[in-house]
Amino acid sequence: MSFKIILDSCGELLEEWKGDARFESVPLTLMVGGESIVDDETFDQKSFLRKVAECPESPKSACPSPERFRQAFDCPADHIYAVTLSANLSGSYNSAVLGKNLLLEDQPEKKVHVFNSCSASIGETLIAMKVQECEEQGMSFEEVVETVEQYITEQHTFFILENLETLRKNGRLSLVKALVATALKIKPVMASTDDGQIQQVDQARGMNKALSKMVEHVVKNMTDSEHKALAISHYNCEERAIQLKELLEQKLTFARVVILNTAGVSSMYANDGGIILVS
Repeated sequence: MSFKIILDSCGELLEEWKGDARFESVPLTLMVGGESIVDDETFDQKSFLRKVAECPESPKSACPSPERFRQAFDCPADHIYAVTLSANLSGSYNSAVLGKNLLLEDQPEKKVHVFNSCSASIGETLIAMKVQECEEQGMSFEEVVETVEQYITEQHTFFILENLETLRKNGRLSLVKALVATALKIKPVMASTDDGQIQQVDQARGMNKALSKMVEHVVKNMTDSEHKALAISHYNCEERAIQLKELLEQKLTFARVVILNTAGVSSMYANDGGIILVS
């Protein structure tokens, strides 16, 4: 059976997915000052970094319209899946569900499922990888949905950012009651909750110590790592991503490790030097 996997553009695409008709990225829109930037293949991370640094206002994002998702769903594939940002962080999930319903009004026989990632960035990528794995194993549509929904409940997202201001100003830190003083170079270790909100789980003085704290949390939450993939995304700090990978590989063995640059939406929230890990 043929399949198609659609990610909103907060999810990073693997290199082998680019140009593959079975995968599509539906772009969010980023707003920096008065400029709108479509988060698609034209996104320029370095240019975006400069524009954000020069703009006194916090950047914002807008999710894709239901009609844009409907267009992505309207394809010949037998099984169609979408993976979106956590529904507690963005309207992208609800928009995709509305897009699915629009399609089913005209084509009720279509098999379409929208996954709420309860994550973001590389977390969406891992979920799409799991969907692809299940499809290539020959699972039925219903089996894929059940397997991947269970996989999402077992996934853990962690991140450390040089700057949490964009998340704070855009209301994404509602569960974080107080943030430590940046003047002391204290780095909070952040994580997703089970329902896809953001919480602080640890902190350390300096980035290197914070990365070590993150590794401790990954190890504590990880089981059966040799059969699982690890994914790391970063904003303009590949050396830091490699350092994190090496720290983890000293303690655990993974079936696959993926390191990717953040796309536009993730870049907006991660800011320069931000790093995201999902296992």
